[in-house]
Amino acid sequence: MFVTTAKKRWFRLVPIFFITFSLAFLDRANFSFAVAGGMAEDLGITSAMSSLLSSLFFLGYFSFQVPGGIYAATRSAKKLIFWSLIGWGGLSAATGLLHNTYHLMIIRFLLGVVESAVMPALLILLSKWFTRKERSMANTFLALGNPVTILWMSVLSGYLVHSFGWRGMFIVEGVPAIIWAICWWKWVDNEPSAAKWLSAEEKSRLEEELRKEQEIIKPVKNYTAAFKSKTVLLLCMQYMLWNLGVFGFVMWLPSIIRAASDLDIVQTGWLSAVPYLLASVSMIVASYFSDKTLNRRRFIWPFLAISGIAFCASCLVSEDNFFLSFALLVIAGGSIYAPYGPFFASLTELIPRNVAGGAIALVNSFGALGSFVGAFVVGYLHGVTGSFTSSYLFMAGALFIAAFISMLGLNDKTERSVQ
Repeated sequence: MFVTTAKKRWFRLVPIFFITFSLAFLDRANFSFAVAGGMAEDLGITSAMSSLLSSLFFLGYFSFQVPGGIYAATRSAKKLIFWSLIGWGGLSAATGLLHNTYHLMIIRFLLGVVESAVMPALLILLSKWFTRKERSMANTFLALGNPVTILWMSVLSGYLVHSFGWRGMFIVEGVPAIIWAICWWKWVDNEPSAAKWLSAEEKSRLEEELRKEQEIIKPVKNYTAAFKSKTVLLLCMQYMLWNLGVFGFVMWLPSIIRAASDLDIVQTGWLSAVPYLLASVSMIVASYFSDKTLNRRRFIWPFLAISGIAFCASCLVSEDNFFLSFALLVIAGGSIYAPYGPFFASLTELIPRNVAGGAIALVNSFGALGSFVGAFVVGYLHGVTGSFTSSYLFMAGALFIAAFISMLGLNDKTERSVQ
């Protein structure tokens, strides 16, 4: 009976969560294509201003994580994501109608605010629907919305910019989120007990297994105690540094490729998609073995270290051999995404459910802060130096420190509770 229940959950919920996160990531990553495809020239955006605009999203994203996460955990993640879908779809489409950089700054910030609680809310929903032995793979299919979206978005956005301009790209890619909000409201339930597509016995067995898992995680008094715990603070620092590398890479990869080659925007789109193809495969492999061994740490830090090494190596050959440098960037991109499933699984296994909403949101907010710094500093260093060499080294350094924290700070002796 439970096998049947498992199949129902995988086939019904995972595609919905994947599409939702994919649409969220689409509206935050297509900005880099707009800048590379003529937006900078049309609106008079300088390199420094482009860095600020890329980063403002993450500042808004950082600011509203914790209250959104607490609302998702204590009230309704379903309702929160429904309104978020409508909000970010409308704001993204409105970007294509702007003629003023100051209005663009406001929209970029608000887009981050609207999307801020989506990831914590989705992680909380997954923790209510999937057991520990399934969680890394379930989280990976959610996180795959990141690289898979950038993979097809890189190709599609290149063609849309070429055919309709950057304004048309924003409008075409913003509308689907509004339409999807209706599907989300109809198909998703906050918890198994509310699902009409499960029998009473199936609900009972699933909820009992999830309840037993929480028994080994000691609850804490309140959010203040959780936020001050060593485990949560280390998770925050590690995720911040990791995201610094991720979004320095994501937001500037098209510009890196164009600066190092004579390719047009369509060709740049095709090449920009390649690292995310490898990332999609590496994420599935890492999560499969993480669930199989129930070891999270072992499938986090080595990939972060490999990514840092690849960035350094790409930096060394970037001026002499474009294709070798690009191949190393592909390895960096594939490795930097691989640990997402094990990492997100570890959050719900280290943090008690009574404070999970706020604590997971806090970790994710520090990730957003790292994304803000990464997107801004990579662009700033390029503007100051005229090349991306220093940016490579900056991202590599952040990833090495994140790997070190994962290897030593979050080791096998880390208690399975927030003390």
